[in-house]
Amino acid sequence: MLSEEERERYSRQIILQEIGITGQEKLLEGRVLIIGAGGLGSPAALYLAAAGVGTIGLADSDVVDLSNLNRQILHGTPDLGTGKALSAQKRLSALNPHSQVVAYPFMITAENITEIIENYDFILDATDNFDAKFLINDTCVRRKKAFSHGGVLRFRGQAITVLPHASPCYRCIFPEPPPEDVALSCSRDGILGVVPGVIASIQAAEAIKYLTGAGDLLTGRLLTLDALAMRFREVGIARNPSCPVCAGGSEG
Repeated sequence: MLSEEERERYSRQIILQEIGITGQEKLLEGRVLIIGAGGLGSPAALYLAAAGVGTIGLADSDVVDLSNLNRQILHGTPDLGTGKALSAQKRLSALNPHSQVVAYPFMITAENITEIIENYDFILDATDNFDAKFLINDTCVRRKKAFSHGGVLRFRGQAITVLPHASPCYRCIFPEPPPEDVALSCSRDGILGVVPGVIASIQAAEAIKYLTGAGDLLTGRLLTLDALAMRFREVGIARNPSCPVCAGGSEG
């Protein structure tokens, strides 16, 4: 049951026919884990907390440094040297005290990821390296946890939502991580600060839609952004029958 304060706080969402009181209550009961509290995780977390997601987990082992602040908008100058997960927890709690924010100020690894994701309904891959992305994909598919993949570099970004064994997974598109000398990073090749904000907003929207059942999810479609040309492109993706992770899994 929503309180009067909650009805006012979320009033602009509640009047949406696709959300309503029922949808808002689902958000308040929802649990979303964001792995990475940087360029993608920052805007996504802000929007999910503002939307009233009841429990938000934030996992990041890094600390805030000056080069983060052009795009990692959860953090400010006073947070320099502070762990990102703890900085994010403080900011989100101030934004919406109704959201419980759980900080995981350590690296997500093969040893701990399964135990952590079991507590959540939907996962956001907001990481910036291929090893983490493949680990998130493989574990979520194995544990049948829906998740949103996001990736950004320079002026480009991409997103896709995965419903394990019902839609293509990340390895259906990229079966193996690229060689180390091919893998690019923002620290080496740069990033326009607003690009993660655009992709993260798409990821947050997917989480909200998943929790409420509103609309169609970004499954089987890789959405790409070229911010220099300001063009979005949608590429249809089919499940790979030879996928090393999801091939042979049951539908649904």
